[in-house]
Amino acid sequence: MTADALAESSPLPPLEDLIEVLTLRDVGTAHIAVTDVQGKDAAESIGAASARVFEGRSQKMPHGRVFGGQVLAQCVMAAGITVRDVSESGAARPIHSLHGYFMRPGDDTLPIRFAVEEMRDGNSFSTRRVHAVQKGAPIMSMVCSFQQRAGGLEHQDTMPQVPGPEGLTSLAEAFRGVDHPGARHIAEARPIELRPVESNMFLDAGPDKVATNHVWMRAVDRLPDDPLLHAAVLAYSSDYSLLEPVLRRHGLVWTDPRLRVASLDHSMWFHRDARADEWMLYAQQSPSAESGRGLSVGEIYSQDGTLVATTAQEGMVRVKES
Repeated sequence: MTADALAESSPLPPLEDLIEVLTLRDVGTAHIAVTDVQGKDAAESIGAASARVFEGRSQKMPHGRVFGGQVLAQCVMAAGITVRDVSESGAARPIHSLHGYFMRPGDDTLPIRFAVEEMRDGNSFSTRRVHAVQKGAPIMSMVCSFQQRAGGLEHQDTMPQVPGPEGLTSLAEAFRGVDHPGARHIAEARPIELRPVESNMFLDAGPDKVATNHVWMRAVDRLPDDPLLHAAVLAYSSDYSLLEPVLRRHGLVWTDPRLRVASLDHSMWFHRDARADEWMLYAQQSPSAESGRGLSVGEIYSQDGTLVATTAQEGMVRVKES
């Protein structure tokens, strides 16, 4: 796809485009069939599985594949819609965790349908399973849980001492004016501003091969005051840079032509309320890489040092021999 074609495909400003992508249409219900090893319907043994179905469009990407963070965020929105108004007391049940597997690459020219199974609504927890489907096949499967806020034990890690976002160069600034579709997309079409604390991992892995990485991030403009939307945008943002400590540890950059990277799974725990349109520090580290896979763990802090979320992702990370 050319840079001009990419620009024409997104007429809305980037954040408005993301909000539209996360505004899903309710398109009805579906039956989830479960079969035993003989191919007979086994749903009766676990209860008939009925799902609410939503549909959302895809964002155009330079490489033609759906951005994984988009699917994560849309799954959060689809599941969250079914949890609203569950509590008899009227208290909200914000998302507190998600665990998803990326199964196939998505086609960014097509919409995605999200089938949400309402697994359980307890006194304080709600569990949902979401299947993101395109071309009749799942591209992602996610289980997520929502909890009504309650009192309890309280502690958190301390935010790392790193330079603040002020004065750091954003990726958009670094690529502004570069005549390349990927650079144009980063400079003009991303709804999330990213400011690396260390080197820009598209250009330079830095002199030290360390398995750590720090990025400041926030939405490029103000978001509506909807906690579910903020959680979805936080999930969206969390997928941008989480594998970078794997690359940094081995002196690799995103633009290395030998590199083959794809997200395999993504887990996220939402600890405390956060606004995705205010600065957050994403502190990341990679404990292991082997067998063509790299694992990264991240902690997301608000600028005042509050730990708002923890993430973990394993990705396929292969270096093709020339």
